[in-house]
Parts: sequence; structure tokens; C-alpha cells
Amino acid sequence: MKRYLFILVLVVSRTVGAWAQMPQDAIYMPKKSICVAAMYGKSDWNWYWENTLKRENYNIGTHTTQSASLMAAVGLSNRVNLIVNVPYVWTSASAGNLLGQRGFQDLSGWLKVEAVRVKEFSLHGIAGVSTPLSSYVPNFLPMSIGMGARTVSGRLLANYRDTKTGLYATAHGTYTWRGNIRIDQDSYQADNRVYNTNEVAVPNAADAALRLGILRRTFQTEVFVERFTCLSGDNIRRNDMPFPTNNMQATTVGWYGKYQPHNVGFNARVGYVTNGLNMGQSTAFTLGLLYQINLN
Repeated sequence: MKRYLFILVLVVSRTVGAWAQMPQDAIYMPKKSICVAAMYGKSDWNWYWENTLKRENYNIGTHTTQSASLMAAVGLSNRVNLIVNVPYVWTSASAGNLLGQRGFQDLSGWLKVEAVRVKEFSLHGIAGVSTPLSSYVPNFLPMSIGMGARTVSGRLLANYRDTKTGLYATAHGTYTWRGNIRIDQDSYQADNRVYNTNEVAVPNAADAALRLGILRRTFQTEVFVERFTCLSGDNIRRNDMPFPTNNMQATTVGWYGKYQPHNVGFNARVGYVTNGLNMGQSTAFTLGLLYQINLN
């Protein structure tokens, strides 16, 4: 079997650029080409912010979230790309009695368009949607694998890249609308009130990021800072579990790199949460295997 896979790679591989791309960059797959990425991710934390109080959670020890994702980026044209992602997620804790969840999380898709290009500067519009793939329990935080809400997002991305050196700077901002969810209980408490319903309003969110890096034909490397914040919501009550209505915020710094000399490539990402609100101070990494298919 390994021999047949090796022959297939030799037949399909051609000398191409490192085009594999994500919803947060200004890189595009050429028309009639597809990049498939198989990715593994892991995130750990044992300290978290209960409102603004940073504390250690001895009840669960170290909380771990792992994921295996399959992503495809399709070149509808040289300036329009479609990106689809399917993640399988599982959670665990090193102490306590809480059992982790596992299952397919949310199917997500983005349409990325290069709207403006003036020499080395470009402006891009990115629209995204997501919907849960399974009936996981969203209010069993922090062991839940997701929030369970349907989302619609809009992102504006600006990029400047020096074509001689490959140095680039990217900045983007995103607004995400999140739909209501239904939970398996008749009432819940939020904002110091009791709601006699099983329908929960999940706060909308916004994020912004700045990325500085180098992009050449076969490789890419960058450092980044990202800021995520809910636009409303309450805080975790003292010694209580998180809830989907919480106002979660985080600032993350990290590094991303990619090496793709031909059709087969690799990428990696490392991120660390420096400060936050109502969430864990996590260290996360992602490793990916990339494969490009040229339909031409």
C-alpha cells in the first residue's frame, strides 16, 4: 500500500509554489486547483480567568482539547477561493470526575475574495458560516467540544507584501454573529437573572490580528498577535462552571510556518494566551500535512 501511495505522489507532483492557504491570510489557490490539509491540534491549560481573577482549577487539573481536522481550499478563480473545514474534537481532564466529550464539532466554510489590488497592497473580503455536525452538549463547559451555535462571520483583511524580499504585513478584523442554542434543562441563570427557558443567547464576537512574516515560493514564516472578544455576556460565577453566555476574551501571541516545495508540504502553528477573561490560559499547537491537486 505504501508503495502505491509513493507512486501516486510521483505521478501527480509538479513544481509549484507554496499556495496552501487559510481564511486569515492573503494567499490564494490558483484556478482549478485544490489543496487538502490534514491537521492535528492540541491545547492545554491549568490556569484560567474567573472574571478577572486568575486561578488554578484543582478540580480538573490540566484541561486538554485535541482535534483532527480535514480542510480543503478550492481555487474557483485566481482571486476567489472556497475553504471548507471538518473537525473531530475530544476533551479530557487530568483530575476530578468530569468526563470529556468527543465527536464531530462544526462544519465551517469561508469564501475569500481579493477585492482590490494596487501594486503590492491588496484588500480582501472573507465571509464564513458554520453549523454543528453532531448533537454534542454545548453547556457542559469546559468539557464540551463546542458552543453549538450556528454562526455567520464577515472579515476584512489588508495585506502588503514586498515582491522582492517576500516580507509582508497582514491585518484583519472580523465580526461574528452567533445564533441561539437550546440546552437540556428548563431554566438557567445568567446576568444575575433566572431564565425559565431552554433557549440560550450566545454572545456575538469580534476578533482582530496583526501578522508579520516572509512568504517565498517554497516556504512561509510569520509571528502574530490575535485578540478575541465577545461583545456582551456575563462572567463565571465564583467557584462555578463556565456557561455559553459568558463574556470570553483572550489575547494570543504565536508563530506560524509552512514548507511546501512541491505538491506535498507541511505547516505548524504555536500559540500562547497571554491574558484573558472567563477562559483558560492555554498553550496550543497545530501540525498539518498539505497536498495540492492541480485539475489542469
